[in-house]
Order: sequence, then structure tokens, then C-alpha cells
Amino acid sequence: DIFAERRLFGGAISAAFPLRFQDVSSVRQVPDHQEAFVDSSRDESIVLELLELKHDVADTGSAAWFLQDLADDQDAEVTQLLERSHGDVLTTIPGLTTFGGNPAVVTTAIGQMAVSKGRQGREAQNIVKVYVANIRLKDVTTDVLVTAYEPI
Repeated sequence: DIFAERRLFGGAISAAFPLRFQDVSSVRQVPDHQEAFVDSSRDESIVLELLELKHDVADTGSAAWFLQDLADDQDAEVTQLLERSHGDVLTTIPGLTTFGGNPAVVTTAIGQMAVSKGRQGREAQNIVKVYVANIRLKDVTTDVLVTAYEPI
């Protein structure tokens, strides 16, 4: 794959991922707190979200919590947690600075679920592998959620 750096959220953040992913906002409205990209030939997508920090969710396993939350939001019929990071992974991410200078808390989870696209019913569900990374920026009370969907 050929990768390219993309400016996200009006240039506040940038990320590099394959050029084959097209910006969904060129086809439909995307909420201001989201950036969404899709490779329609492979039925894969990447979604980045800036969310208010979930204070009631522990750092440990926050990505697994978000994975279950995504399954609930999408009315997923089958959810299976395949893998998750263990414990807090306190790290600094190159190029990421926070107002307080504290490190980000990063957790990951991989799951499998049956989901329907858009307004399709349960009879049209597909099995997808879902990759979730949660970057907690406590100084700015933000959860950065990166989700990638891959059909199985």
C-alpha cells in the first residue's frame, strides 16, 4: 500500500494511512467530532473520533469498553473479544503534546461482531473484525478513538 499523511479535524491532527481509503465526507455528512475513511473495494473503513473523556471508564481496558459500546450502538448480534492490551500502557506518542505534558494512556482491543450497514436489517449482517485504539488525553479531557473495520 502507498501511504499518505492526512490532515484531520481541520489540521489539528495528522495521520498516515493507505491512499486507498477515501474521505467519507466527500460522499455524505460526517459529524464534526469524526473523520471517516473507506475503501469500498475491500469494504474496510477507518474512523477517528474525538470524544469527551469517559471519567467513569477505567484506563485499564478502556479500548475494550469502547469496543463493547460500539457493538451496543450498532446493535451487533455477536460480539467476541479476541484480544486486548493488558494494563495501562503509559507512553508518549511522537508529535503529541498535551497542555499539562502528561503522557497519554493507550489501550487496544480487537473484536469480532455481526453488524448491518446503515438501515439494513439483521438479515443483512456481516461478520467484521474491529480494531480499536483508545488514546486518553487527560489534560484535555479527551478520548481519541481510532476504529478500523475489516470484513471476515
